Amino acid sequence: MKRLVPRARVLVGHGQMGERDLERVMMRFVRREADVLVATTIIENGLDISNCNTLIVNRADRMGLAELYQLRGRVGRSNVRAYAYLLVPPDVPLSGESRQRLAALREFSDLGAGFRIAALDLEMRGAGNLLGREQHGHVGAVGFEMYCQMLERAVAEQKGEAVPAERRATIQLGLDIRIPETYIPEEALRLRTYKRIAAVASPDESDDMLRELADRFGPPPPPVRNLLDYAVLKAYAEQIQVEAIERKGHRVGVRFLEQTSLPPERLVGIVRERRDLRLEPGGVLWMEVKQDGTSMVASLKTVLRHLQSSR
Repeated sequence: MKRLVPRARVLVGHGQMGERDLERVMMRFVRREADVLVATTIIENGLDISNCNTLIVNRADRMGLAELYQLRGRVGRSNVRAYAYLLVPPDVPLSGESRQRLAALREFSDLGAGFRIAALDLEMRGAGNLLGREQHGHVGAVGFEMYCQMLERAVAEQKGEAVPAERRATIQLGLDIRIPETYIPEEALRLRTYKRIAAVASPDESDDMLRELADRFGPPPPPVRNLLDYAVLKAYAEQIQVEAIERKGHRVGVRFLEQTSLPPERLVGIVRERRDLRLEPGGVLWMEVKQDGTSMVASLKTVLRHLQSSR
């Protein structure tokens, strides 16, 4: 550092220094008696130095996601614009996880990104053994959300509580529901977007997601809008215990589970109200639809929402 910037006043801090020596170094840096602090990762926690606006992290590929996030937080703690440079050697190939960590740091830079960083770190490293000493796990193989659901079911079974059978509605309408690579090129980000859309449970959440996607990536193409519609339809269907929604030509069939809590008289009532609906004795509600996918989805939403409100 002295060879690069001979006029700079340089201090050094690391964990093998005595407590008082380290404190003296840090206080000199805070009082602006030095221009550069060369330190180990000991600085990642508990430091609030508002006049420090530039951080250079060497060999960032060797550090964990949470560690990099904490280090980056040492700068930008005032109204002065701050910069964090994460350096990796140009001649060393990066592993997939290293690339993912660095991409996450670049992506999640807005206020409040700490939770998303922590969730991604947990997903990448695994949750470990909750009842033992091992701090590794295979949660990435099944997904964190599925892991938590499995854990909840196992705990309920051990308590002797009744565990309801999990039912998932399937929807097959013949529409394109992919996120095009031309819209979100990065695979990891595209997968996270699929997961977030799958959690959409209402039209308001769908509208919020549309606005966020438009702000980040531009106007969503029709397949992405179809995917959001599918998420809302699926949420409605599972709330009224629909087993499947399937399109056959100009008709869409809504098949209910035998144990649905929907009153039969309500089904009969909505069939009488709408000429495009017909109810079969086997518990299948058929709806006449047009070829236009938008109008078909809108009609389905109206019917399912009407049935949901009548429970």
